[in-house]
Amino acid sequence: MSAKDDQVRSRELAPGQSGELLGFTRDKVGWEWMSFLVQRLAVGDKWTTAAKDEEVALVLLGGRCQADWGTGEVSIGDRKNVFDGLPYAIYLTKGDQLRIQAQTDCDFAVCRVPASTRIESRLIRPADAVSSFRGGGNASRQIVDIMPPSFPAEKIMVVEVYTPSGNWSSYPPHKHDVHAPPTEVDLDEIYYYRIDREGGYAHQRLYSHSRDLTLTVRDGDAVLVREGYHPVVAGHGYNVYYLNCLAGSAHALSNTEDPKHIWVRSTWKEMDPRLPIVRQRSA
Repeated sequence: MSAKDDQVRSRELAPGQSGELLGFTRDKVGWEWMSFLVQRLAVGDKWTTAAKDEEVALVLLGGRCQADWGTGEVSIGDRKNVFDGLPYAIYLTKGDQLRIQAQTDCDFAVCRVPASTRIESRLIRPADAVSSFRGGGNASRQIVDIMPPSFPAEKIMVVEVYTPSGNWSSYPPHKHDVHAPPTEVDLDEIYYYRIDREGGYAHQRLYSHSRDLTLTVRDGDAVLVREGYHPVVAGHGYNVYYLNCLAGSAHALSNTEDPKHIWVRSTWKEMDPRLPIVRQRSA
């Protein structure tokens, strides 16, 4: 992994094995703001972290665990995987510590961003996540806001996106690589992918005035969006999930759409009837 890499692939772990599936530090990839890892815990195993001079977002991708961030143990998690319901997540403020113990095999993603102030560590439950639809036609997708700009954090923002088979996402293409508020702010962004069927894939295009690259992404891959426009299309037959973590020059999602493609909005007559892909699970 280097400061020039755009894509990171997941490790393979044996069944019942704990370990890091994927991870990188901001220093390693040449970023100012975000470090990221995806961890698997086998039932009964523990994982701990300290926020120190960072704020941390943990999203439980699947499984159930006991979590303690200084207020006592809480049982979290009720989806088997990201296609089985809305998320539990934890925001850990600067200086706090977190301990996780797996009650079932579980996977979780962790994003870390430098922080200068203490806010308040807190739990985000499925009922706190806000689901909505975006786009239209074959650019319809489901957005699940976990830590949007309105969430009390310093820099970090987190959202889940579900794109039905064959649909486009992050479309019209947009970018956020210039600090020019309120129109646009400079954000680094992670796309962490899960796909609902074995063999599935998506394509993500990364383009700007200086380059044009198309990546084939598979289950467990991560893409680092450093600059430029970055649309996604889900392979036909495969529903695609990606976890977006963002941080940058302002706690906002202000972006600029590619003016060549804004016209497509006028063609969207209705939302894809396959949405939503996930719903809040019944109690």
